[in-house]
Amino acid sequence: MTTPPKVRRENDARPGPVVLDEISKQIIEQLQSDGRKPYAAIGKAVGLSEAAVRQRVQRLLDAGVMQIVAVTDPLILGFPRQAMIGIKCEGDLEMVADELSAIQEIDYVVLTAGSLDIMVEVVCESDQHLLEILGKIRAIPTVRATETFVYLKLHKQTYSWGTR
Repeated sequence: MTTPPKVRRENDARPGPVVLDEISKQIIEQLQSDGRKPYAAIGKAVGLSEAAVRQRVQRLLDAGVMQIVAVTDPLILGFPRQAMIGIKCEGDLEMVADELSAIQEIDYVVLTAGSLDIMVEVVCESDQHLLEILGKIRAIPTVRATETFVYLKLHKQTYSWGTR
């Protein structure tokens, strides 16, 4: 449900894709299964010393390849209403995306192709709270329409897509 704290945009000044060797991929997979796994245990699993794992992890973090974050469960924290909101707008989509990103309750903003221009994800305290957020979104001048997809049940959520 939550996204990592850094948001990357296509137009960020970044070098080309990072090519990972098999050991770096294995380290990432180890951390995806348990982000608190000790470097010594990762080292045993991938055939490196603890210091070598520590250095590789730091390089992966510095390169922006990965982040190590805590993921919370919104339901347990008292946020029972979750929704994806599709937005149709005109004009500068980046400007609208920036305004949407400034709304605290919106934790995910993507520009899309198809019948919707932007999709956002929200975590709310109640249906009334969701209505308030929709009001904020609809108040953005170039927003023309919204479509709300309320989550009834989270069937699968994973952050372990690996390095393929």
